[in-house]
Amino acid sequence: MKIQCRFISLVAPVALALASWLPSGTVAAEFEEAQVTQVVQDVKVVPSNAAARPASVNETVRQGTAVHTGTQSRSELTFKDKTITRLGEKTIFNVGQGSRTIEMGSGQFLLYVPKKAGGAQIKMGPVTAAITGTTVLGNVDPSGIVEFTVLEGSACISYGGMGQTLFVQAGQMVVYDPIAMRLENPVDVDLQQQLNSPLISGYRQLPSAPLIQEEIQSRRQVVAPNGDLDQAVRAAGAASIATATPDQFMQAFDSLLVRYPASQVHTLVAGAVMARPDLANRIRASAARVRPVRGYSKDGKDFKEYKGKEIAAPQCPPTNQWVQPYIITPITPQQPTPPVSPEQPPMAGGG
Repeated sequence: MKIQCRFISLVAPVALALASWLPSGTVAAEFEEAQVTQVVQDVKVVPSNAAARPASVNETVRQGTAVHTGTQSRSELTFKDKTITRLGEKTIFNVGQGSRTIEMGSGQFLLYVPKKAGGAQIKMGPVTAAITGTTVLGNVDPSGIVEFTVLEGSACISYGGMGQTLFVQAGQMVVYDPIAMRLENPVDVDLQQQLNSPLISGYRQLPSAPLIQEEIQSRRQVVAPNGDLDQAVRAAGAASIATATPDQFMQAFDSLLVRYPASQVHTLVAGAVMARPDLANRIRASAARVRPVRGYSKDGKDFKEYKGKEIAAPQCPPTNQWVQPYIITPITPQQPTPPVSPEQPPMAGGG
């Protein structure tokens, strides 16, 4: 019982954080049914109480039904609120396991949730992601590895087993490692390359395509001729970004890093990595050093009490902090000093 109480006290804030990410107000339609809007090769619908059958375009799949795709096959489902789910090959998708919750058994998927549609939670094995008005790519490997990439918008991803939660921005990917049993820190990815995924190129254009392109362009502007990084590199004594020595480039990058607003730092980092992939590790290390993740509490002078429904920084941090909360329980008593027998009082001074 003691262990159970300790586990609940650790995991409950994570569950609350994910729940608070989703907007309230009017009750959004649940993911109880969807229409099959595209079928490529071997796609089957598996009702909960019937045998599997081939899927067909325009049919409706309801709560409790699974959709399976075979080798070199894919499918698309569209929900009533225009949420789009695309399934890659060898993927298992369960429909309507809970209100605004989508469950991915295994395989590759793309999920687009319209703005102001009520958001969604995605269950991927032991990992859960909460999104609101976002487009994401994911892969749940049979080995247990989970890859999760945000194409536009943002997400809060959680591994409940360790009470670990991370904030993921557009152009970032998070990997869950089943051996280490943890979420790795988000890393920047090439969004243009992500657009080559069959879950994007093999379908009609996504409604969020302009937003994805906007994110790509913002990164290109960082490294464009006469852009911020180009000017900083020349100020450091280099002729161009490509010919800058590692020290010149890092000097230029650091000079921008301290001036960029926190909300745009990930765009700067992504642009720098795209321009000089040979310095990717140094760029990320510098960003973490110059803008370290600090504690966030009401005692801090910059503390902001969040009144809305978004997750505040302490609940969804941008990097792993691994700060174990101190919980006063019989397992971790408030006075950890072992008791001393009255028959053998402690020695005072130097004895």
